[in-house]
Amino acid sequence: TLADWPSRAELESVGRGSPYELLGLYQGVPLTQRGRAYNMTLPDRIVIYRGPIEALARHPDSIRYHIQRTVAHEIGHHFGITDEELRALGY
Repeated sequence: TLADWPSRAELESVGRGSPYELLGLYQGVPLTQRGRAYNMTLPDRIVIYRGPIEALARHPDSIRYHIQRTVAHEIGHHFGITDEELRALGY
């Protein structure tokens, strides 16, 4: 999903203060946390925030790079990879 900017609630949910600090957000239950009782839940969702990505990109051509990197980071969360582990992997 594409959104212009993260909401205050989205920022607070991940401990961020500035909307410029959040490029994307994984909303769902990571595969590593799903048990046998996992059903009747909303589907997972990845939100990409246009405003922060455009602000970060120094050139229009770099927008694609930041989108790809952000999507890969959020997919990592789907697989249960933490922010610290993703940073160690370069994401």
